[in-house]
Amino acid sequence: MLFNPSLAKHALSAVEGRGRGDFSSGASRLSRHKAPSFSNLPVIFFLALAFTFTGPALAADKLRIGYGAPSVAMSVLWITKEGKLFEKNNLEVEVLYLESALVQRALIAGNIDYGEMTGSLMAAPKLQGADLVMIAGFLNQLIYRLVTRPEIKTIADLKGKRVAVSRFGAGADRATRFLLTKLGFNPEKDVVLVQVGGAPTRLAALAANSIDATIVEPPDHKKAQEAGMRVLANMEDMGIPFQHTGLVTTRAHLAKSPDIARRVIKSFIEGIQLATVNSEIAKRALRKHMRLQQERDLDDAYQILRGFMPRKPYPTLDGFKMVFAELADQIPAAKTADPRDFVDTRLIEEFDRSGYIDGLYR
Repeated sequence: MLFNPSLAKHALSAVEGRGRGDFSSGASRLSRHKAPSFSNLPVIFFLALAFTFTGPALAADKLRIGYGAPSVAMSVLWITKEGKLFEKNNLEVEVLYLESALVQRALIAGNIDYGEMTGSLMAAPKLQGADLVMIAGFLNQLIYRLVTRPEIKTIADLKGKRVAVSRFGAGADRATRFLLTKLGFNPEKDVVLVQVGGAPTRLAALAANSIDATIVEPPDHKKAQEAGMRVLANMEDMGIPFQHTGLVTTRAHLAKSPDIARRVIKSFIEGIQLATVNSEIAKRALRKHMRLQQERDLDDAYQILRGFMPRKPYPTLDGFKMVFAELADQIPAAKTADPRDFVDTRLIEEFDRSGYIDGLYR
């Protein structure tokens, strides 16, 4: 699904219904502001930054952050919220689940201030002129598993079969096409791609024999195996750099609200550290958003999270190059795109160079 500017102009009813009076992320209102300078700051700034003002006289800045899927890849946001780290940094954050490409459209339309989404999801409209930029990368490879009906025993058996995605153009759709290409298939000709919905819906369709294959992130693949399905491919084992989940905003927002952006990044950096040392809070967030009730499932999800979570959440330029390669057939501009135009790591670099990130782990 290519970026449709008309869709971005219309507020999403689920988001707009909450009102927009307190928010200021509309790109059109911010485009004339000069870009801020994120140059080295005095040491005293970082000392002050470590102790966020919490006095009653300071009203917290209100923000909306959306995410596109109830998967472990999105969990850094939930853990940061669950650990009250936004509040610690004087931010009042409303976390919104906007399934699949809805999070992308809400950010472009100015209905949210930040979106947790895949590199593929943000790159497609960015290549066509949308004001989007990734400022942190939480998962820099694909960890999907390809699960199939039990009668499909080899990769070759997939030819002509029904392969489910969430929505065309969404992260799971892009990853599915990427995997099929790596396996030697032409996604447009050799299989039948069908839109089904989120991972739980796709797994139910697989069990009902309504589809033949789909991709899911761990630990969901274990549920499929317990139901008799097969895992034919593990993208995590392929070790392919690919910009998966990251935090996306607009350059207009960075220009207008650099201090807010700095505190948002600080909150996420602290959230990553919290997830590392406090399994109780992390599992509470996973249980709430992924609806995992069994302790075994929570343990699996938590260990997966610990396995990929970077202490220093830089997006990967090589990962964006792979995103562009996947998009090139549909969007010609991807063939000459520079990944440096799609990321802004100045804020992370500030916290990195100052020693703040390393200090959290001492």
